[in-house]
Amino acid sequence: MAPKFGTSGLRGLVTELTPELVADYTRAFLAACPHNGTICLGWDLRPSSPDIADAVADAALGEGVNVVRLGPVPTPALALVSMAGQAGAVMVTGSHIPADRNGLKFYLPTGEISKEDEGRITAALRREARGLTAQEEPRYDAPDLYVARYVRAFGADALSGLRIGVYEHSSVARDILIRVMAELGAEVVPLARSDTFIPVDTEAVDAETREMFAGWCAEHGLSALVSTDGDADRPMVTDETGRIVPGDVLGPLTAQMLGAQVICTPVSSNTMVSELGFDRVDLTRIGSPFVIAAMEAALDADPAAKVAGYEANGGFLLGFEAQGPAGTLAPLMTRDSLLPIIAPLARAKAEGVRLSGLASTLPPRFTAADRLQGVEPEVARAFIAGLEGDRVARAAFFGEGLTETATDTTDGLRVTFAEGAVVHLRPSGNAPEFRCYAEASDPETATNLVTLHIEKLRSALT
Repeated sequence: MAPKFGTSGLRGLVTELTPELVADYTRAFLAACPHNGTICLGWDLRPSSPDIADAVADAALGEGVNVVRLGPVPTPALALVSMAGQAGAVMVTGSHIPADRNGLKFYLPTGEISKEDEGRITAALRREARGLTAQEEPRYDAPDLYVARYVRAFGADALSGLRIGVYEHSSVARDILIRVMAELGAEVVPLARSDTFIPVDTEAVDAETREMFAGWCAEHGLSALVSTDGDADRPMVTDETGRIVPGDVLGPLTAQMLGAQVICTPVSSNTMVSELGFDRVDLTRIGSPFVIAAMEAALDADPAAKVAGYEANGGFLLGFEAQGPAGTLAPLMTRDSLLPIIAPLARAKAEGVRLSGLASTLPPRFTAADRLQGVEPEVARAFIAGLEGDRVARAAFFGEGLTETATDTTDGLRVTFAEGAVVHLRPSGNAPEFRCYAEASDPETATNLVTLHIEKLRSALT
């Protein structure tokens, strides 16, 4: 499948992300989108990322656009620096997908590109190189600025007394995570650093990995275990027992702590957010561009709105200047992993409870998610289309034990059943994956629903 835009950025096979194709998309981005004559450039730890970054830099310099190389940095740290400097940005990353794939994420001086920007970039492809020259320079302070953002807001004692494990793997934020946990006062236990890229998906953690997390928490007496996906725009957090705290639990806990009043989140997120007393909850299609569009609409209607967004994968977007325990936190309307890691831990510590206890204060709705790999998006979309318009086909697929009461086709097929359970099926936009989400009144039922329907999808599609 040729590289294409999905829920967040351009992705494709490394073999197809040729220097010519990367240059083509870079030139199209620079022609179609504002950048003020400069782009910041970062990349993750995949083996292919440095060479792709070189292709981006060469193309930008040839267009007369200055390049500031930040090196291997988290995507939100790149965005923080580029937005502060009113520059464009390009992040070379395939996020959570395997190392045989990679991609590009594009940023305006104001933040992530929109779906409309993606359309303009696509329309501007196949432009001739201009053969100009520009300046290139390295910049090394992105990690410092990113860490300082949270230490200023939360304070040096925010996590004191906590023993935090950091699952390093191949996350580009692994050193930053260790540093920020320590600077916030925690005792840090680094775990499982890898020189080989590991495609960590914060929404689809297998049983073996979950058992490993529980073992680490018991062995090291951890208060929590934290990590991110490859480019660090999605958090992964466990409580003291090693049980994963889902992203759509971290999101509301963070929003509550910061005093957010308007929440924008995809339709796949846990529905308990609507019961938490926020002024408004706007549901969107899946993907940070849709969340950002909803946040911008809320701010257009009321520039003083305290709006925040999050996704089920845990990425958190802050749309207003919030007050932390020790200082202010400026808006950062791109998917961030550090904030939804730090805020729930700091809140639990301040309230004198464990993270599991803090999570238990939320309404008893539980989600689970997994993915079936090796299914091309076109095949998955055709399967979904067959279910959407045929109630009999849905009844046959979901089985007699579940009575359908409502369907939602905002993004994929989301079915609510009389028993209160929800099953949501969604093809990936640009990877051979088929996602399955479930929600129920207890975690076991949610997990069992995902397991059951992943197997049904496997039988039907492979």
